[in-house]
Amino acid sequence: MKTWIDKLIDSLGLESEDGERRRKKKHELSDERATLLYLIDVYSKHLVEIEGHPVRKTRETFDEFARELLQPSSKADPEKLLFRLRQFVSTYRVDEYTYVRKTFEDFKGILWDFVDHLAEEARVEHVADKDVLSHLRQLKEAVESESIDILRTKSREFIDSYVEYQTKKDQRRSKRMTSIKKNLDTVKKRLVEADRAVHTDHLTGAFNRKSFDERVKQSISLQAVSGGNVTLCMLDIDFFKKINDTYGHDIGDFVLKECVRVLQESYGRQSDFVARIGGEEFAIILQDHALEHAVKRAEEVFARIRREAFIHEDKELRFTISMGIAQLVAGETADQWIKRADQALYDSKHGGRNKWTVSAGPVGIKAA
Repeated sequence: MKTWIDKLIDSLGLESEDGERRRKKKHELSDERATLLYLIDVYSKHLVEIEGHPVRKTRETFDEFARELLQPSSKADPEKLLFRLRQFVSTYRVDEYTYVRKTFEDFKGILWDFVDHLAEEARVEHVADKDVLSHLRQLKEAVESESIDILRTKSREFIDSYVEYQTKKDQRRSKRMTSIKKNLDTVKKRLVEADRAVHTDHLTGAFNRKSFDERVKQSISLQAVSGGNVTLCMLDIDFFKKINDTYGHDIGDFVLKECVRVLQESYGRQSDFVARIGGEEFAIILQDHALEHAVKRAEEVFARIRREAFIHEDKELRFTISMGIAQLVAGETADQWIKRADQALYDSKHGGRNKWTVSAGPVGIKAA
């Protein structure tokens, strides 16, 4: 808990406030306040971009609540603060639910139009294939369900079965088949776009936290089967809050996008995975990478960022990053693996920043 509170206070830029008195008092929190701080911190890391609630503004609001909770009781009324926090979270959750619901309904609408079209085609053609009709019935039920996973699975199953059925038809049906295939291509494209939107960070184009969590689980499962090496790199931009405070959020967003561009160019293999998992925090998963290989590529990225100037309008910007590196150990859980990489990142930041650190593991490598 002490380490977590240290990291939270550092992220809020409070480490220099009130000198020694702040450092002595920052752990003297009630259980209630510590719990609220933890909930605010977790919620802030899993925000989504929704209309009327940009991620950066919502995080700023949560940061303000966190700062107030860190004030002594004599300076902040806990009941009033809790009331305001409840109001804000309730309002945000309503808007968040509305956004997700609308997105899901739009997704269902795409497939519903498609189902109607194919049902009419099946009626006109007097389709009697039991497999096709069964998949069509299941697809209709899936569209009426509330599960996007079922909807996605059943739509793919139906598309596969229907394409197989149509390819068995004779050439006199080719004109109608062309129309159906065009419809399928359109729907597949829209499904891919919808799936990409769910798994991609809106601002930078990197994968998002949801994709990261899924990839971590896949990497662990793959290692259990193949026994290959896989390495996780956690990194964030040094003094990013200062960049925002000095130049404004437009420049801050530019820096985030440029950081992702450099990472995606540096980690450009098809199997390389680059994700934005927090405000200025990123993760890279490297398949078939032992620590030595991951460290070599990290050194190349650091060298590039250190020498590159990023131009935005009339401003020349420079920034550095800190990184933690952890190779997956057989039998390790996702939480344990992420925690080791995150601790290595924390060590880099508190060891001077602008460096990488390898988590203690089966291979001992010193920090850069």
